Amino acid sequence: MTVAAAAGSVRARRPRPEPEERTAEHRRTDGTVIDILGLDPGIFGLAPNVPLLHQVVTAQLAAARAGTQSTKTRAEVSGGGTKPFRQKGTGRARQGSTRSPQWAGGGVALGPKPRSYRQRTPKKMIRLALHCALSDRATDGRVVVVDEWSFAVPKTKDAVAALAALGLEGRVLVVLGPDDGIPDRSFANLPSVQTLQQTELNAYDVIRSDWVVFTDATLPGASRVVAEAPPPPPAVEEAETPPKRTPRRGLARATAATSPAPSEAAEAGVPESADSGPEETDDEATAGADAVTAKDTVAGAEDETDGAEDEGSDG
Repeated sequence: MTVAAAAGSVRARRPRPEPEERTAEHRRTDGTVIDILGLDPGIFGLAPNVPLLHQVVTAQLAAARAGTQSTKTRAEVSGGGTKPFRQKGTGRARQGSTRSPQWAGGGVALGPKPRSYRQRTPKKMIRLALHCALSDRATDGRVVVVDEWSFAVPKTKDAVAALAALGLEGRVLVVLGPDDGIPDRSFANLPSVQTLQQTELNAYDVIRSDWVVFTDATLPGASRVVAEAPPPPPAVEEAETPPKRTPRRGLARATAATSPAPSEAAEAGVPESADSGPEETDDEATAGADAVTAKDTVAGAEDETDGAEDEGSDG
């Protein structure tokens, strides 16, 4: 076989795409944007290698198995030392022990035994899988960089307020340093937040999280400032609320209710004099008429009484 034929039989590798530079917002815990950071292309700018990620994640989950399951074989169960019945003449299949796998109470054939499920994975594959997972999160804009966690004391309320200010929802992975004990205790009671040390960062925990949050001390690779913080949006002045307009029907009803009743002179077309007193209402006029009638009645009754007394004196 010639050298040319051997060279032609070698399968050519597909060219890998060049790493891309991706950015992330550099923020404070109150949500203020400090600047825009350019992430390391060798860590956050790779094209995801799905088969590599699958192999590394499968090996990681396999290594996490305890492997303590166990069953007893026919040699480990008790009893069965005597042949259950004679070899020939019974019409049944020959049996040598009641603890063989086909007997109730017998041993288990080919059952699981304690073992290690660990797979050997090269360190370069583990590192490349982690970079692919981080690149996938950076592609979706799911990487956040915080200057530091400024928590005075461990308090879950402060951690919830910081996540709300940063706009993080769903499952959040917070990467901490060796001196971040207070933030670790602050996030401990939140079920949707997972904290990891910088040395424990792995591909499986990255791809199962919606957001990955780093600090200036835990951000891997070399980053640089690519843009300053955008100016805050101008404050929108609230327009003054115009007074509510009364509908025409309501205005007419209100005017009719508050205006005084017209006098009889005005209804007859006679102009009222300026010296005239206040107009009498219908109720006042009725009350006056009733008073006059009652006075006349009393006066008439008194006249009749006086007349009767005069007639009596004459008699």
